[in-house]
Amino acid sequence: MSTKQSSPSKLEIDIQFASAAIEEKVFALASSAAIKKWVKATVHLNGLITLRFVNLAEGKKLNFAFRSKDYATNVLTFSYELSKKTVTADIIFCLPVIQKEALEQSKPMRAHLAHLVIHGCLHAQGLDHERDKEAKKMEDKEIVLLTSLGFTNPYAPI
Repeated sequence: MSTKQSSPSKLEIDIQFASAAIEEKVFALASSAAIKKWVKATVHLNGLITLRFVNLAEGKKLNFAFRSKDYATNVLTFSYELSKKTVTADIIFCLPVIQKEALEQSKPMRAHLAHLVIHGCLHAQGLDHERDKEAKKMEDKEIVLLTSLGFTNPYAPI
């Protein structure tokens, strides 16, 4: 008698960089394997997640083109496909903004980066923080995931 086993999800993770300098800075904080581990802890679907790390100019250009905001933001998520089994998304990280936030918030840069990778992946799966109830649900998931990965609660007072 044979039993049918469910196969593990097939999630492809592509990491891109706007420049060699940004690549060097990101990999000084976290290896490709670590970043992929953060994504896999958050996304349990088949599909493709592309993470792109950009500079201020590209971050500002994308935020203006897609959100009509004339400044660079920390993370932008573009979800193209989402179903019960599949996700396809591009997640853009503006490294200079992330570095500035970590410094201003007195957070370790690696922890802040992990938080924003998880945050972007949750957006790719349809979570949002526009309303208080949605924000609480998203924050709770972030805290659980970050804690499971060895990071502290990013919302705890310093």
